[in-house]
Amino acid sequence: MLINPINQLKKIGLILVIYISVITAAQAKLVILACEPEWAVLAHEIGKNLVSVTSATHAKQNPHYIEARPSLISAARKANLVIGTGAELEDGWLPVVLQKANQPKIHKGQMGYLMFSDFIELQNSAASLESRVESSIDRAMGDIHAAGNPHIQLDPRIYLVASKILAERLGQLDVNNAVFYQKNYLAFKQKWENKLRLWAIQAQPLKGMKIVVYHDNWVYLNHWLGLDQVTTLEPKPGVPPSAAYLKTVLLKTQKEKAQVILRTTYDPIEATKWLHQKTGVPVLELAFTVGGNDQSKDLFELFDDIVKQLLLRLNK
Repeated sequence: MLINPINQLKKIGLILVIYISVITAAQAKLVILACEPEWAVLAHEIGKNLVSVTSATHAKQNPHYIEARPSLISAARKANLVIGTGAELEDGWLPVVLQKANQPKIHKGQMGYLMFSDFIELQNSAASLESRVESSIDRAMGDIHAAGNPHIQLDPRIYLVASKILAERLGQLDVNNAVFYQKNYLAFKQKWENKLRLWAIQAQPLKGMKIVVYHDNWVYLNHWLGLDQVTTLEPKPGVPPSAAYLKTVLLKTQKEKAQVILRTTYDPIEATKWLHQKTGVPVLELAFTVGGNDQSKDLFELFDDIVKQLLLRLNK
């Protein structure tokens, strides 16, 4: 019996198409746009090789002030999931990026949109501020976030909640691999809980350590470690200090015997240097997120380094 070469080629072609389709499906990854580095790293921890992650910002940028540049719009257009902090942290750029990306599945309220502050009890909400100042919250108070302080990434305990929520969301978007994401979450949870216990022991001497900060963005670190924030170099969040205000900071710093001045890599340096020169209180630039220095390449290293640097400063 003669074999028709054309039919044979058609069969081979069909098999090849099926094979390529199977391989492509097996290699397809969930595409994630993370607004900040800490969430990009967490997404890698939970998604491993089944996710492709882009971080919209890096550790030496102020996440409040990001341009809605074309590369971000392109990344959003390809994304299956956008993850971030929320609580107004990204309000200056993320809504523009999402609108221009024209990708409905990653808009607020959809499965492809996840902000972790929605699941965290925030510090310094508008309600608590109002009760303290007995007045309404408005822009005269500076760069106030009505929902609460959004800089949640510096309390390591929140990653237990965030990792669980992220694993669930990845499993909803990629049902066939839901067990894989859950397994990775449980492995991360165990390692993270072990580190939390270790950090709690190591950091005991830090409780009550008196600090001065430039911007009021360390509240979650303070809450976790029990640091005593004496004052801020900004009179109001986002408002540069005047000469008159700096004099009050100087008096508070001296009176309270502050032990360290904390700053991020992107805080203005002038006021910090001035206070150091006037008081002799050392300045400590801590990594504010993953990648903030060479010792903070992942979440585990970030908190290892924070505790280590504070202890070194305390013991000097």
